[in-house]
Amino acid sequence: MNDWPQKLFGVLRQAKVRQVGYVPDAGHKRLIELCRADPAMRAVPLSTEQEGIGLAAGAWLGGERSVLLMQSSGVGNCINALGMTSECRFPLLMLVTMRGEQGEFNPWQVPMGQATRPALEAMGVVVQHAASAQEVQPTAEAAARLAWGSYAAVAVLIAQRVIGIKSFQDQAGR
Repeated sequence: MNDWPQKLFGVLRQAKVRQVGYVPDAGHKRLIELCRADPAMRAVPLSTEQEGIGLAAGAWLGGERSVLLMQSSGVGNCINALGMTSECRFPLLMLVTMRGEQGEFNPWQVPMGQATRPALEAMGVVVQHAASAQEVQPTAEAAARLAWGSYAAVAVLIAQRVIGIKSFQDQAGR
């Protein structure tokens, strides 16, 4: 069984994350379910990923830690808002499930999937990559320490091969 979402949830609990912003995403489905079921966490569905930057700023100002869950296609929605993290100097932890990588079936996912890392780095975000399920937990732990220890924006990119590669048949129910 692929238990990386459970391990990632453990990282968030250990780090005392209280607010979880997310746009519904199949790659984060299990993690979102775990966060929603935890009475110590408030899972906040977002209309767009950029709202999560404001949520994280407000959480930090209110004395709480937060995390923003999104798919790589949502990174493009956050670019302008990410300027706030460096200017206001608050910690931001983003867990990004990647699309547009190995075996992608949807051509609309490829451009942002390929631009995710350079776009985040251009905005001053520290980017770390988990290429396998075994790398997710230690990479997320290190990213959380870095974000909250240095008031930095840090993104963990979770490779498409970790979340599973979809196909047109999967989408059509065939």
